[in-house]
Amino acid sequence: MRLLVVNAGSSSLKLSVLDADGSVAAATTVQPWDGEGHLAPLEEFLAGCGPVDAVGHRVVHGGPRHTGAALVDEPLVAYLESVSHLAPLHNPRALAGVAATTRLLPGVPAVACFDTTFHASLPAAAATYAVPREWNARWGLRRYGFHGLSHAWAARRGAELVGRPAEELRIVTCHLGAGASLAAVRDGRSVDTTMGFTPLAGLVMHTRPGTLDPGLLLWLLEHGHVPAAELGDVLEHSAGLKGLSGTSGDLREVLAGRDDGDADCALAAEVYLHRLVREIAAMTAATGGLDLLVMTGGVGEHSAPVRAAVGAALGHLGLAVDPFRNEEAAGDADVTGAGATARTVVVTSREDLEIRRQALELLGG
Repeated sequence: MRLLVVNAGSSSLKLSVLDADGSVAAATTVQPWDGEGHLAPLEEFLAGCGPVDAVGHRVVHGGPRHTGAALVDEPLVAYLESVSHLAPLHNPRALAGVAATTRLLPGVPAVACFDTTFHASLPAAAATYAVPREWNARWGLRRYGFHGLSHAWAARRGAELVGRPAEELRIVTCHLGAGASLAAVRDGRSVDTTMGFTPLAGLVMHTRPGTLDPGLLLWLLEHGHVPAAELGDVLEHSAGLKGLSGTSGDLREVLAGRDDGDADCALAAEVYLHRLVREIAAMTAATGGLDLLVMTGGVGEHSAPVRAAVGAALGHLGLAVDPFRNEEAAGDADVTGAGATARTVVVTSREDLEIRRQALELLGG
């Protein structure tokens, strides 16, 4: 089965075609992409890549109803539109991708693969907010978690790198990019994660703050007189590393500033690493120990200083990162150092392969 993978971002559209063996036959990124009416670049790509048998769409939020991949049809689209408020920056774009490819590939089966699916297995104790139970029931409040396609692939591929089944390992997967989250994986299933009802929770990110005291937000609204719309915009686009450092928020720029003696960049890097190390350790409480740490995403794959800092800070959990392997790591790599009782590996993010796996499972291909 040849699969077209569609990943619609906030301003871009990533397209790839995977052959029957999973290899990438063609790929492109359309940027900027103006939405479902912007068909010309899709038509050009499809004309050049040859026929496809099915389409797999990355959709950030499946809402409370969907705990697995689902066939794209009118009822599904209507439901996803009804829960777009849960991911207002992402789901409408994914639906635009669905509409565009449906117009260009009528009759070709399509599958929606959700970033929330991997975390649908969270135990009730990990998923439930300690608010009035009536609120949870009325509004479907729970910790959904995100980056699930990346975490699922990272856990499976990381286990392959160390030659053991994922079901036998206590794994912490680290998706570190502009957005960032961790997942605690036990018996091959997500049992905890750092993001929650929205992608604002958890780790410090490029422009997002991670978990905040809700009382701080109430204080800003009531006593700082910050308008709710402004607060929301700042938390999405102007906080995190960007807000602390005064840079773009790109971690490479922050670390370069730190190394040049910029005090704001130094503090931003310290806050970022403190939260990262703390939350990795917290995830091991959910897994009951640690056998494997997997680093993926733009930062996880390419920032040797971050990997080194994590290894140095978490030696008490059995981690050690080899300096030479760490600096030379490219693609999938084992960077475990001498004396470690838990392995540390780097995995190239391949959400497309996880989408392919889920689509084939659903379609029986």
